[in-house]
Amino acid sequence: MIETSPRQIDILVLGGGGREHALCWKLRQSPLVGRLLCAPGNAGIAAVAECVSLAIADPAAVVAFARNHDIGLVVIGPEGPLVAGVADALRAAGMAVFGPSAAAAQLEGSKGFTKDLCARVGIPTAAFRRFASGDEARAYVAAHPLPVVVKADGLAAGKGVTVAATHAEALAALDDLPGPVVIEQCMTGPEASLFVLTDGRTIAPWTSAQDYKRVHDGDAGPNTGGMGAISPAPVLTDALRDQAIAEIIKPTLAAMAEAGTPFAGVLYAGLMLTPDGPRLIEYNVRFGDPETQALMLRLESDLAEILLACAEQRLHEVAASWSPQVAVTVVMAANGYPGVPETGSVIAGTAAAEATGARVFHAGTKRNAAGDLVANAGRVLAVTASGSDSGAARAAAYAGVDRIDWPGGFCRRDIGQ
Repeated sequence: MIETSPRQIDILVLGGGGREHALCWKLRQSPLVGRLLCAPGNAGIAAVAECVSLAIADPAAVVAFARNHDIGLVVIGPEGPLVAGVADALRAAGMAVFGPSAAAAQLEGSKGFTKDLCARVGIPTAAFRRFASGDEARAYVAAHPLPVVVKADGLAAGKGVTVAATHAEALAALDDLPGPVVIEQCMTGPEASLFVLTDGRTIAPWTSAQDYKRVHDGDAGPNTGGMGAISPAPVLTDALRDQAIAEIIKPTLAAMAEAGTPFAGVLYAGLMLTPDGPRLIEYNVRFGDPETQALMLRLESDLAEILLACAEQRLHEVAASWSPQVAVTVVMAANGYPGVPETGSVIAGTAAAEATGARVFHAGTKRNAAGDLVANAGRVLAVTASGSDSGAARAAAYAGVDRIDWPGGFCRRDIGQ
């Protein structure tokens, strides 16, 4: 009997961070993938995919590129292109795309939209008020019991949130947010991230993760895009996961479908595990960063097969299997982050780090004129490793971190602890 190879497709990944490196790394392992392109990519992605120049938030430009290069699947990494309607344009052109429509992406693009949906459907979340102007919000904060959570209504790269314990902190946060804002009750409890894939028909719960938002050890300092992650989330039991899916995820997806804006892609729910049960903090409509780095290390299934099935509305045909091991990701950031990062500093030792068994995913990196690897953004590397338990995974990740020679960077030392 003659064996035939599976059909191959060329895949375009949009984005250039650590999440996209992890996705490209996993996609490259699939026999389904022919050419793998990434726009814009980074120095690490260049080792597994062809990096190309493309205006990724321009729907017409992405459609033209995908058509001209015979792309079989577009995977949209960051939220910006989703909110800009890139997925809509690709679907209208008859192309397979992994990612929700612009209307469905409002779940991340507007916190006010999501809070209104929660109130309408009865999804458990924090009490809130929306404000169109800073003056109204300042008056509310001045008379409201503390602490409160001040959030930018729109996209803020994971950093538009302030937990204000004093009126001065709340007012300072409002000064930094020129647009509409949402002010919430401050919930208490451990946090976890739950990921669900859906093609608009089938709901496929994935695994969980727990990220570390604050910049310094002990959850001190300002919020960041994420300084590390562990998967699965130790605090999210099977019972709490099932409760969150029943009370938060499914009602949300049903409400979106009823409104004529069905959600297709990955829905990432940030959860607060309160004494009264899971509560929704916020939604993201794409894979998390740095959670994806830990997830991809644990995923045993063919990522390309899953994403293509989701794009073609046949998610019921595939299933994801996960390693029982724990994965820990430690983010290494440039000095100055989350303020103005010091870019251009030379990084050495990534090969030595991977020799320990860790995987080094690149986020903000590039090559300078001399060919050196240099920092090119705030979050620069995500050193990821797995182990039989959280202690072993944490030790393996930091063994990799400690082989990297980069005086211009720093990391937290308590990820996974």
